Amino acid sequence: MKVLVIGAGNMGLTYAEGMSKSKLLKKRNIMVLDSSEEKLKELDQISHFDAFRELEGCVLDADIIFIAVKPNHAEKLLKRIRPLAKPEQILISIMAGTTIDTIKELTGLTKIVRAMPNLPAKIGKGLTSFVASSGVSRVELLTVESLLDTTGKSILVSDENFIDASTGISGSGPAYVFYFMQSMMEAALQMGFSENVSKILVSQTFTGAIELFNQNNLSPNSWMDKVASKGGTTRAALDSMNDNNVGELIKEAAFAAFERAVELGKEKEYV
Repeated sequence: MKVLVIGAGNMGLTYAEGMSKSKLLKKRNIMVLDSSEEKLKELDQISHFDAFRELEGCVLDADIIFIAVKPNHAEKLLKRIRPLAKPEQILISIMAGTTIDTIKELTGLTKIVRAMPNLPAKIGKGLTSFVASSGVSRVELLTVESLLDTTGKSILVSDENFIDASTGISGSGPAYVFYFMQSMMEAALQMGFSENVSKILVSQTFTGAIELFNQNNLSPNSWMDKVASKGGTTRAALDSMNDNNVGELIKEAAFAAFERAVELGKEKEYV
């Protein structure tokens, strides 16, 4: 089996590197295409990739085509793929706002997977939600899932609405965590800690809390109840957040990302 990754940006290379370690693929079964000469020079130095400059030299050899380009390049790229593609090929897209129907229409292919990754995929801790067209068989779905799992974990969702919804939770989610971390670090600095100590205080607190959550079946509310005693310091902080509707604001932010993902999909409807 051969995989072609189109787009050697951050996410494209992340998945190319991850998939290259998959037991499903043998060495040099990852083809990577990019239009940037600078990026191509970089790819030429990676022995387990075959770098390409033109679609004509690689699309025909691919069993799976993985598209990791910016959505504004979708229409032109997909139309160029159409005369080169074969009906049995599976196309996996991580282009935000580009629907399965759009990809089908522009490429003529029927085996389409739309996926939404997130940034921690770069360190093998990513979460990728994905949905497939009816043309993708159960066996092919297992293959796709195995490849996506090389960068962390993947979740098969029932329809594209959940791809947009997962954008608001996991896709954009790391930025929410960084936002919270930044605020806590700024508070630590104002309390007199150095920048280095502030970073350690915050990062280790997040790491520890996440490990506690992952290793037990308790809900976040249950953990808060364990930490926050009546009249104590933690309760004072949580009361402040509740008084300022922080929880509702976080939910509003997640829905804002979700709604924007839906808008992008409508904006990318091609004729």
